[in-house]
This record gives sequence, C-alpha cells and structure tokens, in this order.
Amino acid sequence: MKRLLIMISLSFIFLLCNSWGFFAHKKINEYAVYTLPSTLASFYKKNIILITEKAVDADKRCYIDSLESPRHYIDIDDYEEPTIDSIPIHWSKAKEKYQEKQLLLNGIVPWQISFSYNKLVEAFKNKNVTQIIRFSADLGHYIGDAHVPLHTTKNYNGQLSNQIGIHAFWESRLPEMFASQYSFIKGRAHFIKDPLNTAWDIVKQSNLLVDSVLIIEKKLDQSFSKYQKYGFIERNNILIRTYSDEYAKAYHLALNGMVEKRMTSAIQQVGSFWYSAWVEAGQPNLKNVEKVKSKESPIDTKDKKNMGREDWQL
Repeated sequence: MKRLLIMISLSFIFLLCNSWGFFAHKKINEYAVYTLPSTLASFYKKNIILITEKAVDADKRCYIDSLESPRHYIDIDDYEEPTIDSIPIHWSKAKEKYQEKQLLLNGIVPWQISFSYNKLVEAFKNKNVTQIIRFSADLGHYIGDAHVPLHTTKNYNGQLSNQIGIHAFWESRLPEMFASQYSFIKGRAHFIKDPLNTAWDIVKQSNLLVDSVLIIEKKLDQSFSKYQKYGFIERNNILIRTYSDEYAKAYHLALNGMVEKRMTSAIQQVGSFWYSAWVEAGQPNLKNVEKVKSKESPIDTKDKKNMGREDWQL
C-alpha cells in the first residue's frame, strides 16, 4: 500500500485529551506493576498487558463523554488565589467556595484521583477483577496527568506566551525520544496514609515546574532559527511537522532530567496508590485469581470529535 505522506502543520495535530501521550501513559502503568510487593504483584503481572493497554482509555473517553476532559487537569492560576494552598482540598469544601460548574471549568484532576482511588478500594473489597483492572488503569492515568506541569496551568499549551505546541513537545515528543535512557524504577510502592493530600502534593510539585518548562524553552528558542527548530517525523504513515531532533535534544538537556523525574515519580506513585487501595480494602487474596479477559468493547474514537481541549496540539 502506497504510503501517505502529507505535510500537516503543527497547529492541526491534536492529542487525545492531551495528556502524556499514549506511549508515556502505557509505560507508567506498565512499570508501576514492578514497584508492587509480591503479594499484590502476582495479580498485576498476570494482567499487565491489559492494564498497560487500558492506560489510555481515559483519553479515549474524551470522544464519548463531555465530562471526561476536566478530570485530566487543573488550571491553578484560574482560581486567582494568593497561593495554591488557598484552594480547599476537599471536594465538598471546594464546591461551597467556588460552585461545581467553576470547578469543572478549571479542571478537577486531584479530586478525580481521589474519586478513582475510592472506586478501586471498593473493587478490591468486592474482588471484582474487571473493575480492579479498569479503575487501576484509570487511576494510573490521572496520577500520570497530575505529574505533568502543563496540566496545572491555564497556559497549558503556551498559547498565552507564544509557545503553542509546547504541551505535546514536553509530554509526548521528549519521552518518546529519550525513554530508552531513563531508569524508570527508583523506589518501591508504599502505603499512602492520605490519598487526597498526596494527590494535591503531586499537583503542587508539578505547578512549581510550570515556569521552568516555559522559560527554558523560550530562552532556547532564541538560539535556533525557524528552520533549525522544526523538522518532520512520520507517524501512522503521515509526515508531521514538529520540533526537530536537535531542538528536542537541546530542550531535554536544558530541562536537566525533569521529564524523567516526573515519569519515575508517577510510576512510584501509581504503584503506591494501587497498593494502598488494596491494603485499605483489607488485602484480599488475589493470588489464585485467573488472568482477566476483558469483556468490554474497545472505545471507538473513529469519526468522533474530541470533546476535550482541542487546542492542546503537537
């Protein structure tokens, strides 16, 4: 079959709900399995392929569920509070202060992590293996998103600083290029005493990195011509205009390990949230549970419009 080679401008390639990218999300869920203690790891290892594949289901749901997109981010600067600590961390208190409509407009990722965690606890209690897989995969996805600095700001794609395209550059292009150099497992899963507080801590850590993500790229831009900065890569038999390899290497070096650190932190945290949900559920014995066969039909995104932020671009 003749290959289709179409040059498509940077501004017309969209990500699914615009998170880490399929590659990184799958890596995070996959490697999180290896952080688990043996008593729980055996179940997850049996189902590692399914958990890895379903790592991107939350993104795909942006095509069929208009309420999905806000679960992936939180625009801290849209709250116009003196500090991030002025935002109530508990959902009920936040609704009292801002109203639910405003919360959904600004994004709810730390609360969604808590919601998904609670669903996973119930799934463990009921030994509902299908739901354990589903909520483990979703929880891993939202925790991964919370580790991305640009998921915590209204300037999520550099559209307010003349840096459009930086979102996918940081969270998709760089991991795809440099993941082979990363050491993904830096710690074992541990019990989390307060999952909601931990979710907010992750968001706070990511938000502290927003300025660095933007400023470093802005400075780097000054040392590259337009022709040096951009190049083409082939994806799904389509030639896409994107950041050049040389520019990506320079940006990755200037970030001084930031992408790797956020990915490895996400991996450990995902494993820790899974482990904590299992412990909170009473440590049900899953050793003799058979490998799960997914009975759910794959989420069909063909010919459907992304209901998320369409201006999160490659």
